[in-house]
Amino acid sequence: MSKFPLAGITVADFTWIGAGSYTTKILADFGADVIKIESTERIDTLRDAKPFQGGIRGLNRSGYFADRNSSKRSVTLNLKSEEGRKLAREIIAKSDVVANNFTPGTMEKFGLGYEAVREFKKDLVYISMSMHGQTGPESKYLGYGLTMGAVTGLHHLCGRPELDPAGTGTNFPDHVPNPAHSAFAILAALRHRRRTGVGQFIDVAQIEPTIALLGPAVLNYTANGVVAGRVGNQHITAAPHGVYPTRGEDRWIAISAPTEAAWSALTKVLEHPALGQDARFRTSVGRWEHREALDALLSTITAGHDAEPLAMQLQHSGVAAAPVHDAADVLRDPQLQARGHWVYLEHPEMGRTVYNALPFRMSRTPGYPNRPAPLLGEHTDEVLKSMLGLKPNEIEALRSQGALQ
Repeated sequence: MSKFPLAGITVADFTWIGAGSYTTKILADFGADVIKIESTERIDTLRDAKPFQGGIRGLNRSGYFADRNSSKRSVTLNLKSEEGRKLAREIIAKSDVVANNFTPGTMEKFGLGYEAVREFKKDLVYISMSMHGQTGPESKYLGYGLTMGAVTGLHHLCGRPELDPAGTGTNFPDHVPNPAHSAFAILAALRHRRRTGVGQFIDVAQIEPTIALLGPAVLNYTANGVVAGRVGNQHITAAPHGVYPTRGEDRWIAISAPTEAAWSALTKVLEHPALGQDARFRTSVGRWEHREALDALLSTITAGHDAEPLAMQLQHSGVAAAPVHDAADVLRDPQLQARGHWVYLEHPEMGRTVYNALPFRMSRTPGYPNRPAPLLGEHTDEVLKSMLGLKPNEIEALRSQGALQ
């Protein structure tokens, strides 16, 4: 662990569900000691989220929770009790970072808001990741990835133009923009602290990193007054660009040929006379203007091919193409396996389980999941002994008082 770039950094992690947990997973996989503060009375709802290992429901059996909480330690505290809050303050006093993604005011109710804890931990980096941030008329609104996608305009852009907004199929803000921006902010604040000795408060409004995904749509309106709409799989300026059926049940291929060179290569691989002879498709402008007819023709051609070999043949010819993979395909993808993306760890209850590695490789200071996701409260005694110096009889007394639950 000493070789990991964040070794020596301790995080008091009050986050739960998606974006917050993924943010602190990044830190944990890079070697930070992330102590997840949980409660048996108010369970992280991700612990009760499918899929469950072996199809057996349990608070320690969620694959979703496991992947978002690799490399962490779990401590259960009753923050409604004074003793539980006292222990939380003691853990914070020994930490470098505090993270939460609650609605503004929640941490303050427990006496654990930034202004309260900085009184005894001046150099603390404290990040709050609420939906709308700490200020503004909607700061107290409750939000999840679904509502963030809606209010930022992301859902308005997702789906087919003739149908209702489809969303992203998952809470996309939880998985990419918010954890990535938040982890970056924490690292920047830690660097500032190293240089100056001064900590700071980081206020992340999760709608704002999500809006960063929508640059072209925002610019199209500010520059041209045009409100962008849904285009499905099509490209706004080029064709062909879409997903087409292939041989087999629910098997598809994605193809994008926006340039003349790519179009020429595509026609040679598919060897269908209409692609080269139809006057509508001779120019890039014509292909885009008649993209619906082109997509219909391509669909009839690709339906007679297998997705994997066709994609490989197109790639070798200079055409961007890929089979549409399902989860089973992704797990056995040779490229991901060659890069060591999938990490298998032995979980105390689920056994050998798979985790996502960090989505980049650092040559000198690598990071990767270094322990499986924790059982609920698995490390309570360990943390109280090693971090706070409590004796076994003191821990049992706290447990009997209801402080450790």
